[in-house]
Amino acid sequence: MNTPIILLATSVPVTAVLTVIFLLAAAAVGFITAWFFQKAFYTPIIKKLEEEKEQLNRKIDSLNSEKEELKNKIESLGKTISEKDREIEELKNQMHK
Repeated sequence: MNTPIILLATSVPVTAVLTVIFLLAAAAVGFITAWFFQKAFYTPIIKKLEEEKEQLNRKIDSLNSEKEELKNKIESLGKTISEKDREIEELKNQMHK
């Protein structure tokens, strides 16, 4: 009765199937191990980069607000210049009369 089990276990197709199963299991173990290693190694780096990104975004926001303030200041100074130019023209016209 043990003879058919031994013959079944040592046949070439069964050996090939077992070899493929063992290779797939080894590949799965390797993949999972590499995934955990990469996760443990790169997670702190990713967090640091995200913090730097947030700081840079805050800096960009502050620079954009400063840029808007400077644009408003330029516009007000431009209006002041045009008013002063009009005053100068009026004074020149008064002098020529």
